[in-house]
Amino acid sequence: MKKIEYTNRYNDVFTFSKTEDGNILFEGEFKWMRCGWPNVYGDAYRAYIEDNSPYGVMEFDEFKKKIHEYDYSGEKHSVGYTMKDRKYAELVYSDTTKIDMIDPSGGPYMHSDYDMGMFDESFKGMVIDYFESDPKGYLIKIKSHDNV
Repeated sequence: MKKIEYTNRYNDVFTFSKTEDGNILFEGEFKWMRCGWPNVYGDAYRAYIEDNSPYGVMEFDEFKKKIHEYDYSGEKHSVGYTMKDRKYAELVYSDTTKIDMIDPSGGPYMHSDYDMGMFDESFKGMVIDYFESDPKGYLIKIKSHDNV
């Protein structure tokens, strides 16, 4: 099995190798790193629709952006969130059962919807769905195998 090496800005070496099931094993030193979970917007969007919200009619993707949008147009001390009452933002939560972002100190930063082709031509079209912890590192679960 071919291993692709990636050296980050601290000269830490990480390796990527395709697994037999079409995913990618990501190995290296993960002592200093951060990871993230995806936000879940369904409950917030349902409440927004049911309320006939004063924020206007928004499609789901626009709502996901607006709920976090910050308004910088006012005076220095009067800036705040565009959706000021934060009612819907309080209904957004993280899905802690799924890792969707990994960032070892020094890189490489990766997230869901990221095309792994950046690391090697043989990974082109392999788009990240999520990450799973593995005894050797992390298993990068692929959602798209366009060119595999």
